[in-house]
Amino acid sequence: MNVSTASQKRLVIVGATGMVGGYALGYALDHPSVGHVTVVVRKKLALSHLKLNEVLHKDFAECSPLGEMLSAQDAAVFCLGAYTGAVTEAELRTITVDYTVEFVRVLHARSSEAAFSFLSGSGADPTGRSRMSFAPHKGEAENALLAVGFPRVYVFRPAYIYPVEPRKESNFTYRLMRAIYPAFRMLFPNQVIGADDLARAMLNLVVQKTAERENRIFENHDIRAIVRSFH
Repeated sequence: MNVSTASQKRLVIVGATGMVGGYALGYALDHPSVGHVTVVVRKKLALSHLKLNEVLHKDFAECSPLGEMLSAQDAAVFCLGAYTGAVTEAELRTITVDYTVEFVRVLHARSSEAAFSFLSGSGADPTGRSRMSFAPHKGEAENALLAVGFPRVYVFRPAYIYPVEPRKESNFTYRLMRAIYPAFRMLFPNQVIGADDLARAMLNLVVQKTAERENRIFENHDIRAIVRSFH
């Protein structure tokens, strides 16, 4: 059942089973400006909602089958990604760059006026010269997205994303960061952001009412400023 009205936004979320994407989905379903939410996922969500349309899609290397579903979308929140070290370098590039480029290609062909929020990362390097394994890949994905021609593109480069809800961390570094987070947040406030706050910022910007055309890149301190503006 579609409960949207003409004044509400049609939104698509990629990566809704992940930490940030999950929060984005929750906020979208409660957001008064969002009337219809489509999630593209590899596995089913344990969730049912009047606004929600769940689309199972296994191969993000080929998104052409999503074309009809991606028609007439007003906004997108893209949170698909992988942790450095959890996959090979080749797989990391495929997930970070190729999957993003392919999804964006199909979305733009069907919804060229959609606003787009993209989850990148602190240190992303559009020049490709960084030696950090993820940085050139994130930079390449950013370059491709910004070149497509969406009217509004918001690139988010968070530093350490605090999970908020307890979870099994993927490696020692993340376990350590969770343990020292209270002290780290006090000493280095611009190097951390809560997953919930990040998701709220990504969602709110793409569903806001504006005729302005803009491409913006938000570093961690910028994201924190956006979050403060909500209060």
